[in-house]
Amino acid sequence: MKGFKEQNLNERLERAAKARQAILEKFKARPAADDPAVAKRREERMAIAEARKVREAEKAARKAKEAEERAAREAVEKAEREARERREAIEKVIRDAAEAAERKAERDRRYAARKARQAEKR
Repeated sequence: MKGFKEQNLNERLERAAKARQAILEKFKARPAADDPAVAKRREERMAIAEARKVREAEKAARKAKEAEERAAREAVEKAEREARERREAIEKVIRDAAEAAERKAERDRRYAARKARQAEKR
Protein backbone atom coordinates (compact mmCIF):
# COMPACT_ATOMS: atom_id res chain seq x y z
CA MET A 1 0.00 0.00 0.00
CA LYS A 2 1.98 2.81 -1.34
CA GLY A 3 -0.44 5.67 -0.56
CA PHE A 4 -1.20 4.61 3.02
CA LYS A 5 -0.40 7.25 5.64
CA GLU A 6 -0.61 6.63 9.35
CA GLN A 7 -2.93 9.16 10.97
CA ASN A 8 -2.25 10.44 14.40
CA LEU A 9 -4.84 11.40 16.97
CA ASN A 10 -4.84 15.10 16.19
CA GLU A 11 -5.57 14.55 12.50
CA ARG A 12 -8.50 12.29 13.33
CA LEU A 13 -9.89 14.80 15.83
CA GLU A 14 -9.57 17.64 13.31
CA ARG A 15 -11.39 15.62 10.64
CA ALA A 16 -14.20 14.76 13.09
CA ALA A 17 -14.53 18.43 14.08
CA LYS A 18 -14.73 19.45 10.40
CA ALA A 19 -17.44 16.85 9.79
CA ARG A 20 -19.44 18.13 12.76
CA GLN A 21 -19.04 21.71 11.52
CA ALA A 22 -20.24 20.72 8.02
CA ILE A 23 -23.32 19.05 9.49
CA LEU A 24 -24.05 22.14 11.60
CA GLU A 25 -23.71 24.45 8.59
CA LYS A 26 -25.99 22.21 6.54
CA PHE A 27 -28.58 22.36 9.34
CA LYS A 28 -28.33 26.15 9.59
CA ALA A 29 -28.68 26.52 5.79
CA ARG A 30 -32.03 24.75 5.94
CA PRO A 31 -34.97 27.07 5.10
CA ALA A 32 -37.17 28.31 7.94
CA ALA A 33 -40.66 26.98 8.61
CA ASP A 34 -42.28 30.17 7.27
CA ASP A 35 -40.36 29.99 3.97
CA PRO A 36 -42.76 29.90 0.98
CA ALA A 37 -41.09 26.81 -0.51
CA VAL A 38 -41.45 24.93 2.79
CA ALA A 39 -45.08 26.03 3.14
CA LYS A 40 -45.78 24.93 -0.44
CA ARG A 41 -44.23 21.50 0.18
CA ARG A 42 -46.24 21.16 3.40
CA GLU A 43 -49.47 22.01 1.57
CA GLU A 44 -48.63 19.50 -1.17
CA ARG A 45 -48.00 16.79 1.44
CA MET A 46 -51.30 17.66 3.16
CA ALA A 47 -53.14 17.47 -0.19
CA ILE A 48 -51.54 14.08 -0.87
CA ALA A 49 -52.52 12.89 2.60
CA GLU A 50 -56.12 14.05 2.10
CA ALA A 51 -56.28 12.32 -1.29
CA ARG A 52 -54.92 9.15 0.34
CA LYS A 53 -57.61 9.33 3.03
CA VAL A 54 -60.32 9.71 0.38
CA ARG A 55 -58.94 6.73 -1.58
CA GLU A 56 -58.76 4.63 1.59
CA ALA A 57 -62.35 5.54 2.49
CA GLU A 58 -63.51 4.63 -1.02
CA LYS A 59 -61.59 1.36 -0.82
CA ALA A 60 -63.12 0.55 2.57
CA ALA A 61 -66.61 1.33 1.26
CA ARG A 62 -66.00 -0.84 -1.81
CA LYS A 63 -64.73 -3.71 0.35
CA ALA A 64 -67.75 -3.41 2.65
CA LYS A 65 -70.10 -3.47 -0.35
CA GLU A 66 -68.30 -6.50 -1.80
CA ALA A 67 -68.49 -8.24 1.58
CA GLU A 68 -72.24 -7.54 1.76
CA GLU A 69 -72.75 -8.86 -1.76
CA ARG A 70 -70.64 -11.94 -1.00
CA ALA A 71 -72.61 -12.59 2.20
CA ALA A 72 -75.92 -12.27 0.32
CA ARG A 73 -74.66 -14.54 -2.45
CA GLU A 74 -73.45 -17.11 0.10
CA ALA A 75 -76.81 -16.99 1.91
CA VAL A 76 -78.66 -17.63 -1.36
CA GLU A 77 -76.26 -20.45 -2.26
CA LYS A 78 -76.67 -21.95 1.22
CA ALA A 79 -80.47 -21.82 0.96
CA GLU A 80 -80.34 -23.40 -2.51
CA ARG A 81 -77.93 -26.08 -1.30
CA GLU A 82 -80.14 -26.89 1.71
CA ALA A 83 -83.25 -27.05 -0.51
CA ARG A 84 -81.42 -29.32 -2.95
CA GLU A 85 -80.23 -31.57 -0.11
CA ARG A 86 -83.78 -31.80 1.30
CA ARG A 87 -85.16 -32.59 -2.18
CA GLU A 88 -82.49 -35.23 -2.71
CA ALA A 89 -83.22 -36.75 0.72
CA ILE A 90 -86.95 -36.90 -0.09
CA GLU A 91 -86.22 -38.41 -3.50
CA LYS A 92 -83.94 -40.98 -1.87
CA VAL A 93 -86.65 -41.93 0.62
CA ILE A 94 -89.17 -42.26 -2.24
CA ARG A 95 -86.68 -44.23 -4.34
CA ASP A 96 -85.85 -46.54 -1.41
CA ALA A 97 -89.56 -47.08 -0.73
CA ALA A 98 -90.19 -47.86 -4.42
CA GLU A 99 -87.27 -50.30 -4.49
CA ALA A 100 -88.54 -51.95 -1.30
CA ALA A 101 -92.01 -52.25 -2.84
CA GLU A 102 -90.50 -53.78 -6.00
CA ARG A 103 -88.49 -56.26 -3.91
CA LYS A 104 -91.60 -57.14 -1.92
CA ALA A 105 -93.64 -57.58 -5.12
CA GLU A 106 -90.91 -59.81 -6.57
CA ARG A 107 -90.75 -61.81 -3.35
CA ASP A 108 -94.56 -62.14 -3.30
CA ARG A 109 -94.50 -63.23 -6.95
CA ARG A 110 -91.91 -65.93 -6.23
CA TYR A 111 -93.87 -67.02 -3.16
CA ALA A 112 -97.09 -67.25 -5.19
CA ALA A 113 -95.28 -69.16 -7.94
CA ARG A 114 -93.83 -71.56 -5.39
CA LYS A 115 -97.25 -72.08 -3.82
CA ALA A 116 -98.73 -72.64 -7.29
CA ARG A 117 -96.09 -75.26 -8.07
CA GLN A 118 -96.74 -76.98 -4.74
CA ALA A 119 -100.50 -76.93 -5.41
CA GLU A 120 -99.94 -78.53 -8.85
CA LYS A 121 -97.92 -81.35 -7.27
CA ARG A 122 -100.77 -82.29 -4.98
